[in-house]
Amino acid sequence: MTEIKRLFDFPYFQLENHPLEKAFGTKYNGTWETISTQQYIDKANAISRGLLRLGIEPNMKIAVISSNNRTEWNILDIGILQLGAQNVPIYPTISEQDYEYVLNHSESVYCFVSDTEVLEKVNSIKHNTKLKEVYCFDEIPGCKNWKEVLKLGEDKSNQDEVEKLKKLVKPEDLATLIYTSGTTGRPKGVMLSHNNIVSNVLGSAPRVPFPFGAFTALSFLPVCHIFERMILYLYQYHSVSVYFAESIEMISDNLKEVKPHVITAVPRLLEKVYDKIIAKGSTVGGVKQKLFFWAVELGLKYEPYGANGWLYETQLSLARKIIFSKWKEGLGGNIELIVSGSAALQPRLARVFAAAEIPVMEGYGLTETSPVIAVNDQRNHGFKIGTVGKVIDKVEVKIAEDGEILTKGPNLMLGYYKEPDKTAEAIDEDGWFHTGDIGELDNEGFLKITDRKKEMFKTSGGKYVAPQVIENIMKQSRFIEQIMVIGEGEKMPAALIQPNFEFVQEWAKRKNLDIGSSNDKIIHNEDVIARFQEEIDFYNTKFGHWEKIKKFELTPDVWSIEAEHLTPTMKLKRRNIKKMYERLYDNIYVK
Repeated sequence: MTEIKRLFDFPYFQLENHPLEKAFGTKYNGTWETISTQQYIDKANAISRGLLRLGIEPNMKIAVISSNNRTEWNILDIGILQLGAQNVPIYPTISEQDYEYVLNHSESVYCFVSDTEVLEKVNSIKHNTKLKEVYCFDEIPGCKNWKEVLKLGEDKSNQDEVEKLKKLVKPEDLATLIYTSGTTGRPKGVMLSHNNIVSNVLGSAPRVPFPFGAFTALSFLPVCHIFERMILYLYQYHSVSVYFAESIEMISDNLKEVKPHVITAVPRLLEKVYDKIIAKGSTVGGVKQKLFFWAVELGLKYEPYGANGWLYETQLSLARKIIFSKWKEGLGGNIELIVSGSAALQPRLARVFAAAEIPVMEGYGLTETSPVIAVNDQRNHGFKIGTVGKVIDKVEVKIAEDGEILTKGPNLMLGYYKEPDKTAEAIDEDGWFHTGDIGELDNEGFLKITDRKKEMFKTSGGKYVAPQVIENIMKQSRFIEQIMVIGEGEKMPAALIQPNFEFVQEWAKRKNLDIGSSNDKIIHNEDVIARFQEEIDFYNTKFGHWEKIKKFELTPDVWSIEAEHLTPTMKLKRRNIKKMYERLYDNIYVK
């Protein structure tokens, strides 16, 4: 029986316990193509043999840059790890300069890319790196294809060497370098061992109710991020069939095709799903619309474990039959669980989705912690709205005097690659990792995150402001797509806001207002500005007078990863945004 100690043990464990006919599925040219557990292992071994023939040795680094999740990524991952080499996943959306930095800093010798766009970026800086060759998953003229490595590994005569190298890989050995998408400065290479991630998968498994071999998942969050990658190993452990979404734009169609039982999501995606549902419900009119909003209002009052009493549960049962069942259908009809991470989930979303029988289990962690520290679990009263759940087994958490969350455990990184000083800054002498997040543990052991330590600021009046708390509440407005609270060292907090231009246009149409079609015209329209002021005034009532947003400016751009407003995990690049909108900042504070 395979004991899981290294990451490449997961597929073999699956083969022995619950082998799947459809372990992974990816869509090529409009058709879903699947591979079995056995085919997965066979191809991974072929990759290992091929890489050996290319001269790969233990501790060499191989970069993988893919615009979308796909079967090839996982085969390559296991093929690399079995040799004691390291997989270096790189975010596809970062700049060419960052590609060059990561490839050089990691000393990657080969690079596997997904498509033309990524290939062009790599080729533009390849001459400044130590790359021997670039291989592509897609068929691209002029680029070697990854199937050439598979073909190189068809000859099984060196499989004995693969087996010898597998045995030499220890749990504490380095498995991967993950370069964090830091909101400031150069990315740092987080060193994660096999045991870091394996312990995290096995520690998280009891919190996630997957029956072995019975579930299907749809994967679309970037696998270069440790959250989705750990989840993919967890799926393999539980023999969950994994299908990879074609793209974010195609998720809606893919959900209906795959009909998954589980997906992972970030809060921003759930906010968009909710906004679309509300927008659709607003157009039906008459009795149907009244029923729809009655159900939503009911959902927003949801408390788990029947805490609202018999009458509420009876009404909820009716709402689920006539309204919420349609929400579930929109997600494919089988959805039983959404795991949410990467940023704070608005409690109203946790409530309304749970009411709709689409429970969202919020968790918390960082790349440096492989990633899970805590996660909610619906069973055994392990779910509390507004928290990130209880700390998982073998992981410790304590709250420092200044409120910072400190953690230690088998999931804690080996350190930052080639940066001992930064490692020493992050992990103190007693082995506690300083997360940079502010939080609290309640008397039942639930962890609550309140803000980022570095993002809190003081106004000139000496009052502390926690921007994330304000931003999360303000983003409940359907008018607001993105918001950044500013005001460090200034006399009052203010905000830079990216409107939800689509919704603003709908609102203007309903009000018979001519606000123009360009974003630039919209943000200068007096009716629009007045309407945003109403929204700000409404949400300001939830804050102390020193936290209220006193002024705001609307931005014409749609904030994006590509334009450097956001990190690849959709967090605000605060320094960049402030610099981009210096003129708007001055309008607020200099006038």
